[in-house]
This record gives sequence, C-alpha cells and structure tokens, in this order.
Amino acid sequence: MMTQEGGDRKARGGLLARGWRSVREAGKLQLAATCALVLIAIFIARYSWMLPAGLGATPLTSDAEQGLYDMRAWLAAELVEQDERISLVVYDDQALINLEKRSPLPRDALAEALRNLDTMGAKAIGIDILFDQPQAEDQQLIDALRSMQTPVLVAYANVATNENDIGYEQQLYLEEFMAALEGSNARPASIRLDESFGATRVWPEIMPELPPLLGRAMLADADGPYEAFENYEGAINFRRPLRAGQDGDEEPAEGERADVEEPLFPTVSIELFLDLDPAIAEFVGEQFVSDRYVLIGGDILDYDRVTTPFTAWTGFEPSGLSVHGEIIAQMLDGKVMPSIPEWALWAMAVLVVLTAVLTALLEWPAARLVPLLMVLAVLFVGIPFLLHFRGVDTYGLPAVGWLLGWIIAFTSVTSAARSAGAAQRSFAQGALGKYIPRDIAQQIIDEPDLLTLGGEKREICVMFSDLEGFTKMSHAIAPEMVATLLNRYLEMLSQVVLDHGGVIDKYVGDAVVAFWGAPIARADDAKRALEAGHAVWQAGERFRAEVAARDPDLPLIGKTRVGLHFGEAVVGNFGGDSRIQYTALGDSMNTAARLEAANKPLCSSVSASRELIERAEADIWVPMGRIVLRGRAQPVDIYQPKPELPESDRQKLAKAAQLSDSKHDVAMQLIDEVSAMHPDDEALRHYSERMRNLNDGGAYVLG
Repeated sequence: MMTQEGGDRKARGGLLARGWRSVREAGKLQLAATCALVLIAIFIARYSWMLPAGLGATPLTSDAEQGLYDMRAWLAAELVEQDERISLVVYDDQALINLEKRSPLPRDALAEALRNLDTMGAKAIGIDILFDQPQAEDQQLIDALRSMQTPVLVAYANVATNENDIGYEQQLYLEEFMAALEGSNARPASIRLDESFGATRVWPEIMPELPPLLGRAMLADADGPYEAFENYEGAINFRRPLRAGQDGDEEPAEGERADVEEPLFPTVSIELFLDLDPAIAEFVGEQFVSDRYVLIGGDILDYDRVTTPFTAWTGFEPSGLSVHGEIIAQMLDGKVMPSIPEWALWAMAVLVVLTAVLTALLEWPAARLVPLLMVLAVLFVGIPFLLHFRGVDTYGLPAVGWLLGWIIAFTSVTSAARSAGAAQRSFAQGALGKYIPRDIAQQIIDEPDLLTLGGEKREICVMFSDLEGFTKMSHAIAPEMVATLLNRYLEMLSQVVLDHGGVIDKYVGDAVVAFWGAPIARADDAKRALEAGHAVWQAGERFRAEVAARDPDLPLIGKTRVGLHFGEAVVGNFGGDSRIQYTALGDSMNTAARLEAANKPLCSSVSASRELIERAEADIWVPMGRIVLRGRAQPVDIYQPKPELPESDRQKLAKAAQLSDSKHDVAMQLIDEVSAMHPDDEALRHYSERMRNLNDGGAYVLG
C-alpha cells in the first residue's frame, strides 16, 4: 500500500512538473504576461467588492457580489415572530392627512405624544426626525423634551456625514435646537445609516464628530446590553417575519391570507397618543410602551425609505425607523457577527488563485477536469453561504471575485502551457516521426536551441524486442543478405511502433527499443504500448513466413520476443557537441530488457509487467505468475497475451493469481486445469511447473 501511495504522489508531482515545464518553455513574453494575469487574478479575488483606498466599487463584479450577499442574507435570515421589545410610533400617510400637515412633520403633535409616552414606562425613546428648520411649535416641543423623565434620544446629523440630508444652515439651526436641550434627559444621537453600494447592509461607520448611533445611545441610557456593540461596524442581522401558519403549528384563520407578513415590530400611529382618553391610557401603555424601546419617526410611502438586502427579494423598502429597530434588536440578541480579518481575505485570495494555477498545471483531459471545476465552483460559492449561515459577517467576502480570479488565473496558465505544448508537439512530430526524420535538419537550422542537451524525469511505457538467433544466423549468410533481412525486419517492427503512437528510441542490432509517454503523454499510452507489444510479435511471425517464402535455403528465422514495462526514466537529448540523441535512461528500461530476455526460459514470446497492465484495459492479457528477473531482487508479476484462450480459462488464470498467496493449492489446481486444456501451449505448461518451485516470497527465481 505504501508503495502504491508513493507512486500516486510521484504521479501527481510528475503531472505538475510537466505543466510547470510547459509554462516555463512558453517564452519570456508569454511567461511575463501569465505572471501579470495571475497577479490581476489575486487582485480581483481580493477586491471584487471595492477598489483599495476607497476608490469606489469594483467595476463589473461589485454588483454581482452585492446580489450574492443579499441572497445569502435572505436565505440565512432568522424567521421570527413580532418583536415586542421594540415599538414604532409613526407618522404614517393617514396620520398626516388627519393632522393636515405633511412636511415638516407636526411638532405640536409630537410634543403631546411625548408627554403621554413619558407616563407609560418606556425604557428609552428614540426620535428619528431632524429638527433642522424653525417651526412655530418648536418651543412647545423643547419644553416637552426638557420635561421628560424617560431617556430621549433626538436625531442628529451634520453636513460632513449626511450632505444629502442636511445643509449648512439646517445644521446651524439643529445645533441651536440641541443646545436648548442641554441639562435634560434628551440628548442627540446619530441617525446616519450606511448606504454603501446603494443599500443598507452594515452598521454605519463610527465617526468622532457624531454622537453615538441612535440604537446604541438608547441602550446605553436604559442600561441595556450594548457593550459588545460599542465599536461594532459589521453586518446588520436583518430578520424575516413569520407568515401566518409558516411555523407549521398555526394555520391562518378563515378568510385570512396566509402570505401576509406580520410587521417585525408593533407599529402604531402617533394619533393614538393624541387626545388620549385617560380610561385607555393604561391599556395603551401596557400594549405598546411599557418596558420597551420606543422609536418615533416617519413611515411614509415616499420619504425615508431604505433599500436592504431583502429588497431585491420582496420589492419592499422599509422605513429607516425600522432599520434602527433591527439594530436595537441585534444588540438585545447579542448577535455580533464576526468579520473576516484582512489577512484571511488575502490568504483566501491567494489560495483560490493557487488552486487555479495548480489545476492548470495538471494538464488533465476535459473528462477529469470538468468535475473538478464543478466542485471548485460549488466550494467558492458555497463557503460564503456556509459562513453566513454560521453567523459570520460575509459582507465584503469576494465570492464572485474568487470565481473570476480563478478563471483568469486558470485561463492564463493554461494558455501558456498550451502555447509551449504546441511547440513541443511540433518538435515531437518532426524529431521522432521516424527515429531521425528528414526535416530534423531544417528544424535545427530554424531553432538552434533544439540542440540544447538535457533531460527530465517522466513516467513512460517501455518496449524491448529481440529476434531469436539472428546473430548466429548472420554468420551463415552473405553480409548483403543480412543487411536486406535486417532492414526489412526493422522496417516492419518500426511501422508497428509508429502506428501505435510510440517513439523509437534506438536499434541495437536486431533489437528495437521504443517508449510511450514522452515527449507527449497521452491518456491511452499504456493501451497503445500493450497493443504494440502483441503486434510486434505478430509482425515478427509474418517476417519469419516472408523469409521462408523468399528462399527455402536460408536458415530458419527465430521468433520475436517482447518485454514491456511501465516506470520512471530520464528522457531527453543526450550526447555532445557533435551529436545528440533523443533517448530514455533508467531502471524501467533495464526491467523491460530483462522481461524480454525472460521469455526464453518462460517458453513465451511476449511478457508485460503488472505496472503496465494496471494502466490499461488488457482483455487478452492474463497473469502468468510472479518471477524474480536475473540480476534483480524485487519480484515482478508478469502477464502474457492469450487471445486464443476462452474467456472462462482467462478468468481461471486471473483467479489463480488472486489465490496464489493465500490458497496456493487451489491456484495450482486452476492453472493445471487450464494447462491441460491447452497442451500445445508451452508457456502454460512452464507456468504450471513454476508454481511448484516458488521461493518464500511466492515468486519463481529465474536462472
């Protein structure tokens, strides 16, 4: 198991190494462009909400980030019943009609309502109305505010922070109004809301020139739990109201619409506190005021409406007053939404882009790459949703930026690798088309760098073939005939290798050495190599028949033997200043050569190692035992092609291989049965004999 895992790690490393080499070989200009795009990808993955230094919203991506955030906020929002800790006393459109004054809001009515509210036991009262223009009723209102026993927080804003809501002269009057309240239980509080990106999603920034936020000030004066939010500037924990029957327990009453949402907070018109009948004052206080935080302000259709994360889903813009209510509720619930630190945002941006670079370096085919891309896309979008559902503040978390940054980095690295790969394929097609192709000279003239010496470690499929007895026969016939026969033989075998996409490494006399997997690796290299090994033996048999038909007086030609193996080798251009050769060096070459030589004592023609068989569909190949090759210590499981065997016999041999170590007697019996059914197969007979002469490791030692 450890050996296999080590092999997997090497394979992954090899894939990344090949991709990185391709990128490096794309050229300096392409490499520089790729590095620049990767840096841009990191920038987008970090700053897809807003450009650094407050330069504004990031083009193209900011709107998408906002939409995705609003989706998270809507889906993760808690469904709650009406929150009776907070009450809204509002000037609504009907009240303004009845009071016959729309703007500014009637202050005499407010003064009367405040005097009545002061007797009803509210924890604190917050007024979300700017008194920035003089009115005839101002002194009446000031007197009412100064007489309040209940803590009252009065709306404040200034030109520096709310230039769209108040002018310089208005601020001057507001300052005078506030000065008239000094020494009373009424004090100023900021009503500023953050409308970045066109919606209110987070608490407003704390500014030294402004008094505390309205909600903070109300809880502070009422000794409420505000300390955890004293410096909080994170997301507002917006909630969604339950519909009738939505909790699964309560069904809507007959004739009632089940899709009507109940307001989050009890909301009453300010008219309820005007001309208040003493007989119902106690009831009104208990129902709407006692032990509650009371907010007073406008709930008017065309004034002070706020876009929230839910607006895109509901089409509804609540009043600013209700947003202040949500802020108070968040403090009462202790829902501090922890923000993601700056270093973590950078780390995640770099990590996302790094995954894109590594994925591009894998150079996987589409069949393997597409599922990985889908998983990554789900992760990039899903992680912000998961964090939001777990109460983390994901405002500013660049989910869309991650996706776009990943795509940019992946595309740039892939393009660079493909650019280099195209050059490599062009070289491979010319340089290895026929051992030394005719156009190699022209390529060297055009690209002198091709003469650069060097190699790289690759995983390749190796084939060694040899013609039995050819050296001995060559001494018995004329040299001219030797050359004719040898050329014909090598031509037949070379064509087989080339037809199966292999690279001819070298000829050693009548031996042919070839490999698959370099300079270009294909997904089906192992399959091609196995088919070529069997086809080379068949070509050798045709050559024997051809020679016998040519001249009966020629000595008999022996059979071709083939050895196949998969493993690591160093592949590249080797040689000196005067001559180079594209070849492979390494232990895998030696193993394939020894497998070829092992065919003779095994009475077989073609043998392949398990390492190669495992990497391809090998229907006609059957296991033929475990052997220790000459000069080797580690045993090798060998396979041989047996297309003539019935499927049932091939299954018996496969089962025998599985049982060889655990149930040796049963395995021998299965092999003997197959061997008896095919008495002319010397390799099977020898396999049967070998099974009775295994060493302690369950292998047969050659020689």
